[in-house]
Amino acid sequence: MQYNMYSKLNISNEVFDFCKGIEAELTEKFKSIENISEYNQLKVIAAMQKNRVSDIHFAATTGYGYNDLGRDTLEAVYADVFNTEAALVRPQLISGTHALTVALSGNLRPGDEVLSPVGKPYDTLEGVIGIRKTPGSLAEYGITYNQTELTQDGGFDFDSIRKAINKKTKLVTIQRSKGYSLRPTLSVTQIKELISFIKFINPRIICMVDNCYGEFVEKNEPSDVGADMVVGSLIKNIGGGLAPIGGYIAGKDEYIEAAANRLTSPGLGREVGATLGLNQPFFQGLFMAPEVVAGAVKGAVFTAGVFEKLGYKTFPKKDDERYDIVQAINLDAKEAVIAFCEGIQAAAPVDSFVSPTPWAMPGYDAEVIMAAGTFVQGSSIELSADAPMKPPYTVFCQGGLTFNHAKLGAMMALEKMVSKKIVRLK
Repeated sequence: MQYNMYSKLNISNEVFDFCKGIEAELTEKFKSIENISEYNQLKVIAAMQKNRVSDIHFAATTGYGYNDLGRDTLEAVYADVFNTEAALVRPQLISGTHALTVALSGNLRPGDEVLSPVGKPYDTLEGVIGIRKTPGSLAEYGITYNQTELTQDGGFDFDSIRKAINKKTKLVTIQRSKGYSLRPTLSVTQIKELISFIKFINPRIICMVDNCYGEFVEKNEPSDVGADMVVGSLIKNIGGGLAPIGGYIAGKDEYIEAAANRLTSPGLGREVGATLGLNQPFFQGLFMAPEVVAGAVKGAVFTAGVFEKLGYKTFPKKDDERYDIVQAINLDAKEAVIAFCEGIQAAAPVDSFVSPTPWAMPGYDAEVIMAAGTFVQGSSIELSADAPMKPPYTVFCQGGLTFNHAKLGAMMALEKMVSKKIVRLK
């Protein structure tokens, strides 16, 4: 019966049987993921109950958005979920990059320096910082940037970090997820160690964590272990697939207020910003997020299991601990990457008929292929895959609003590779 439905979606019996065996091996791993999901679900419900969430909080505001009770309550819920003093959760924050930009520019002044102790940040922040010359960058405002590299095994180079911190160092930015690199994603435990080290050198340094792709993957968040700000996108993990736009910044009250004054206007801060009827999907998305994230993590583990069995290098491996929803696979050839992405696209509920092709995407040093058939444009909690078209031809796969969809995506990617004779199952 089950196979009949997969066959209607063009999954062969050969691929079905191969993947069924992989899934059977992952029972204990999946139980561990579900345990984390249960803990985080209860954490979200407790925060909503504490703040007495009611349907009155779903009402829309327009114009200036003064006295938006739903917005203020949502931000109080986020602050409790992240165990912080305050939070800024707004549809006006259009992406994770935008939220990071607001957090940085709100809390830095000319003459300050930003330090990244985990290597170069994600590509889209290069223009923000001024690594890549861009109008309006922090560099144009006299804010300098420094970075230290991770060690070969993905650890922190504490000696280099100590030397890099100087009297101008105002803020340390810590990217939790790997981005377009093969370095390990940072665990909350590792982030705690890094923050403790930085605060020992200078307790006044602001420690900001780019939390994108990491929310609810563990029981704790970076803000539970000393981060002054955690920043992310609502169209990734924490929006639960229901938020159509938005970002968040959670942390110490003074830093959130500074960010709010940059987002809106000095003197107005958090008091303005209409929510235009988006409070309800923001609340409901947060409520759904722990379960949605668990499905995405299980999908990533399953995908790793499938491609490890075929001899490909996966980052992380199926048995590794998970600290974000991203699964990287070295596919070794351009044709394999294209076939994989075609499979992810063909498994989508939206735009399944589209054929993804590599293109010269602005801000990248190689052509990039992207596959996504999402209800929300660019949503990374929905199943998607992308890859820069250069050796070792690594594809980055993430998301899936349900495990069953993420599983189908991996199976369809394999089916495409088998049909093009890139891999053999027998």
